[in-house]
Amino acid sequence: MAGKPPLLNTPHRYGLLTIVMHWLVAIGVVILYPLGLYIEALDYYDPQYLTVPQWHKALGVMIALLLLGRLVVRVITPAPEPLASPGLQQWAAKLTHLGLYLLLLVTVISGYLIVTAEGKPLILPGDIAIPALPLTVQDMEEYAGEIHFIAATLILGLASGHMLAALKHHFIDRDNTLKRMLGK
Repeated sequence: MAGKPPLLNTPHRYGLLTIVMHWLVAIGVVILYPLGLYIEALDYYDPQYLTVPQWHKALGVMIALLLLGRLVVRVITPAPEPLASPGLQQWAAKLTHLGLYLLLLVTVISGYLIVTAEGKPLILPGDIAIPALPLTVQDMEEYAGEIHFIAATLILGLASGHMLAALKHHFIDRDNTLKRMLGK
């Protein structure tokens, strides 16, 4: 497995696009979660009341675009064949990946619904506007906020288990699971 990874996945290797998107989403989630908690602690008169939520929204949209890109790459070039491991581990890995994709999708959609609940577009830096849906639901911001928080918290829990499993593969099993996602 020496050398530079290919751009797209192969049957035995993750491609550069998958690797970069994986790590950017991971870093984004690690930044977004505490940022979201911080936003909840801000009051209306705090000088960061307007700026920090804008960072959160912009980073959330970037995560949404990366997630979309990741799904497209996954369809175009499926993940490499799993390394030899017990069937239960392979089953757990597949469920974990599916759970992470679904929770990321739920978190992105619920975040969008929070921001656009009153029918106003999501405005990004550079005055880029993502239009609101043409429907409003009473208390949608509250419901979407609860879903957003729960899904984001579940992502952190699942991602922590995912990380621990990768470290177990690397340090205990001494296989190439983690190295493959590092491009080695």
